[in-house]
Amino acid sequence: MTVRRFFCDHVDCTACTFVEQVPGLAERHARRSVGLQAALVAVALALAGRAGSRLAATLGMGVSRSTLLRLVRALPDPPVGRVAVLGVDDFALRRGHHYGTVLVDLGGGNRPVDVFLGREAGDFAGWLRAHPGVEVICRDRAGGYADGARDGAPGAMQVADRWHLWDNLCQHVERLVSAHHTCLPEPADPAPDPCDLVDPVDPVVPRWPDTVRIEHTRQRYDRTHDLRDQGLSMRAIARRLDLNFKTVRRYLRAGSVDSLLAGGVQVSVLDSFKPYLNERLAEGERNATLLFVEIAEQGYTGGYKTLARYLRPLRRVDAAAALQQRPASPTVRQVTGWITGLPGHLVPADEERLHAIRARCPELDAAVRHVAGFARMIKDLSGDKNTLTKWMGSVDADLPALRSFTAGLRRDLDAVVAGLTLEYNSGAVEGTVNRIKQLKTAMYGRANPDLLRKLILLAA
Repeated sequence: MTVRRFFCDHVDCTACTFVEQVPGLAERHARRSVGLQAALVAVALALAGRAGSRLAATLGMGVSRSTLLRLVRALPDPPVGRVAVLGVDDFALRRGHHYGTVLVDLGGGNRPVDVFLGREAGDFAGWLRAHPGVEVICRDRAGGYADGARDGAPGAMQVADRWHLWDNLCQHVERLVSAHHTCLPEPADPAPDPCDLVDPVDPVVPRWPDTVRIEHTRQRYDRTHDLRDQGLSMRAIARRLDLNFKTVRRYLRAGSVDSLLAGGVQVSVLDSFKPYLNERLAEGERNATLLFVEIAEQGYTGGYKTLARYLRPLRRVDAAAALQQRPASPTVRQVTGWITGLPGHLVPADEERLHAIRARCPELDAAVRHVAGFARMIKDLSGDKNTLTKWMGSVDADLPALRSFTAGLRRDLDAVVAGLTLEYNSGAVEGTVNRIKQLKTAMYGRANPDLLRKLILLAA
């Protein structure tokens, strides 16, 4: 290749000589050609530091990891432009401590348009004021983004994501099933309905066992509410009691201590091993120590006394034979999956067991009907305001345990109705958050958040 060289005849010129620039090949004061620079930038965006340096050396473009990171940091941010449909969600820089917010243009190719540190309402509202023109905001159920959207873009329509609505309902249903876990096993002989075992003083309150954990929950509930009555804020209560802020908020928002206990009922650690124990008992094995060793090899993490208490009334051959004929009790997670899953996907055996549970427990029977109604609103986008209000009224009347869920829907009613009637959703935002986790795994450790921000916005 031949290029021209120019000389300056002016006596005051400090350069005196100039070389002709070839477009697309080199730039002034550059150490690398345009093509090599573009190749290294592509490697840096794909693999970041050490991994990118190893690949570049293999390809004959030896550079250090620090050089690759400098190339990424030197890239300009892509222009935000006008965003009509905006998706917003948070991601963890350090879970439980530091978070960031990613904003995605859902109407323009689902591309990330900006990233900033924090997830407070004021940060989001400030961004919206600086970028007017947003018409639709897709978000999860976080209150910070809802408040920020109202302050920064009061004219924009907020849309609550349908997946988060369904996930919130599933969590409440699981707590409901846990509260009625005694209804799940099939009764060995005619017995009163387990749902009828209530406190004789107050027939609405379940009778909880007198354990240390339950007593500790009652004491913590009383202390948090006493401090709240004294005028302390949630964060002040959290500092006073040395608790997490979310724990204090959960205790204060609970309608009663029994709603907290209903959400915390735990199944036995032995449940998943009971079918194997029943088979061994039916075979005539009575040595508890030997059975303990066998289930420990299968992953049992409980103690010997828990196993001994379970085996004590089952040492007789006739009891073991009866247990062998009776199927094992389904777990809380299984029953929750039966209630919230697609009805047509249940195998006939599970469908029969769910039908038997519904016959034994009226509240779980009502839960199946109401969950199916909410699923139809999500699937058909038929959850208009009248339909949703009627559904919430029925749930409040039949299932007091789900009133906290319906109360949350009422606080965010307009966004929930928009999510149940419009096509907008936060699927692309969740995909971006998943890609951020991949980027963090590949390169983000001791690096500053500015590097992660560049990769989020620029990496394909």
